[in-house]
Amino acid sequence: MRFYRNTVFAVIQVLKEVFIEKRYADKVIEHVLKQNPRWGARDRRFIAESSYEIIRWWRLIKECAGAPENNEQNLWKIFGAWCVLNEIGPPDWEEFNKIDPEKIRKNYERAQHQFKLRESIPDWMDEMGRAELPAKWEDEVHALNQQADVVLRTNTLKTTREQLEKALKESDVETETISWCPDALVLNRRQNVFRLPLFKEGHFEVQDASSQNVSLFLQVEPGMRVIDACAGGGGKSLYLSALMKNKGRIIAMDVEQWKLDELKKRSRRAGATNIEPRLIDSTKAIKRLHNTADRLLLDVPCSGMGVLKRNPDAKWKLTPEFIDSVKKTQQELLESYSNMLKPGGLMVYSTCSLLPSENEKQVEVFLSKHKDQYELVKEKRHWPSEGFDGFYMALIKKLN
Repeated sequence: MRFYRNTVFAVIQVLKEVFIEKRYADKVIEHVLKQNPRWGARDRRFIAESSYEIIRWWRLIKECAGAPENNEQNLWKIFGAWCVLNEIGPPDWEEFNKIDPEKIRKNYERAQHQFKLRESIPDWMDEMGRAELPAKWEDEVHALNQQADVVLRTNTLKTTREQLEKALKESDVETETISWCPDALVLNRRQNVFRLPLFKEGHFEVQDASSQNVSLFLQVEPGMRVIDACAGGGGKSLYLSALMKNKGRIIAMDVEQWKLDELKKRSRRAGATNIEPRLIDSTKAIKRLHNTADRLLLDVPCSGMGVLKRNPDAKWKLTPEFIDSVKKTQQELLESYSNMLKPGGLMVYSTCSLLPSENEKQVEVFLSKHKDQYELVKEKRHWPSEGFDGFYMALIKKLN
């Protein structure tokens, strides 16, 4: 592989902003790629993919490089170690003069005997995962270290999966279907699908299959009144709109106005006309909607531990204290937001976490407090080891 100074410097800049300045990797990489519009597809791919790979294997590569501190000088050592571990000779530049390939390889062999080093995760995460998922933890962590597939969701307000598959093929984008996810297509190779006219015209969204399944799990029908109470950018609201054939009403709620503004843009592109974005700016916003929803989606804030293959920098930003805090938020949202559901209605509580303490345990606590008012209909799990993102969902019925 031939290295170019400007693209290697771009990777070093990404690592500096993520690990020293504590910024989010996806935003950093997007910003860095915009700095030089003259970079071609190969350069852009090198910057994005090598940055994500180093972020994903950060602890292991640091161990091999003998670079324990997160400082700018060590970033060059870490990049050099990444080159050696990938059997690529580091560039013959001054920054790599002190690289010792033999020592790096010996450190790598030694690291293979410790799971948390081999799979590049923090000590606390390994301890927590083993305590909560003793039989599954190692397999799931290994799966989370694989590169995520790109999955599309067909917008059935505008096309069918078969028509989209054919149109994508004509644009040199090969895809495969998923048997258990009726509107999903998986790309055979990673490509920038956002540049396609099919995307700009609203024929598809990028959404993992497990995430798509949350909307399906809610069992919506055309004409219903549906509330998506933690809508965010609205990916699940958009799918609910398609499943409802644009008939009925979806109130998409969030505490962040900018996310709802993004949903408005996406709704226009998708042709989804039955979504009403609504800001949660006080408890009154929830009280006004008590006993009004046929269906309620609570895709609550969580640790995100099920989507680390997509957001590998979260491994290094998450803390046990944050997870404790988010568990309290989850229970508070279950308690207060569930009041928006009509008697006889159904709600889905979902997370993209692997931890039972954020999932089944939270549902158990809620149901134990409301034995005569709610009942569990069914639960579903998607594990990263099955090929897609880790998700949990529980379908709950309000009795009275």
